[in-house]
Amino acid sequence: MTTVKSRPVGALLRQWRERRRLSQLQLSLDADISTRHLSFVETGRSKPTREMILRLSEHLDVPLRERNGLLLAGGYAPAYPASGLDAPELTAVRAALRQVLAGHEPYPALIVDRAWQLVDGNASIQLFLEGAAPDLLTPPVNVLRLSLHPEGMAPNILNLGEWRAHVLGRLRRQAAATADPALTDLLAELRGYPCDQPEPEVELPGAGDVVVPLRFRHRDQRLAFFSMTAVFGTPLDITVAELAIESFFPADQPTMDTLRSAGSR
Repeated sequence: MTTVKSRPVGALLRQWRERRRLSQLQLSLDADISTRHLSFVETGRSKPTREMILRLSEHLDVPLRERNGLLLAGGYAPAYPASGLDAPELTAVRAALRQVLAGHEPYPALIVDRAWQLVDGNASIQLFLEGAAPDLLTPPVNVLRLSLHPEGMAPNILNLGEWRAHVLGRLRRQAAATADPALTDLLAELRGYPCDQPEPEVELPGAGDVVVPLRFRHRDQRLAFFSMTAVFGTPLDITVAELAIESFFPADQPTMDTLRSAGSR
């Protein structure tokens, strides 16, 4: 969790408001409080109640982990649990995740946490992992590091410049939205990896493309994928809120035929 105890809760709320590019007037209208009250909260002249912190956090779309930090900074107990994925209360969640992974075969699918660490994956993700350096596959495996590292997937990504620009752009937006210093550090690390292809500043479609494809060489075959991300719709647990399923689909018929043929063996 981001360390917040050394800063007043009002200053932290102001920081989140500015990060969301909202004026005091706009936030006060959204949260149905007076601008004067919001100003007093942000400057420390008024101590916000637990309910006020939660209300402002909701309208500022603050991640659950950071909402707990705001509550602690305001002198209140955390509101959101962070259960272990193996906890009994997450039995239904684990079952749903496994069902999605298994049901996506023979196409690759994986589960990542907020830091892009691999939580689980189906058997088909092995085609991405083949040939990667052992240290990149030692848990915890960071899938973004694995994808762009010169000893990971990068040598087999045929459109590395395009895919790298997509990955870095996505991570940059996530780091800005969450204010997570670990993601900022990861972004700096990934930017330092070599790339011998031009990286587009703006993602534009190529001929026939409707999404940014991952063009990947697996042994003697050239495969093409697009990905979809799924998250839980109404999470109230930090662990659940920070999980995402990355599902890869064949972007052309030859890739579909290859994966289906491999899955039938």
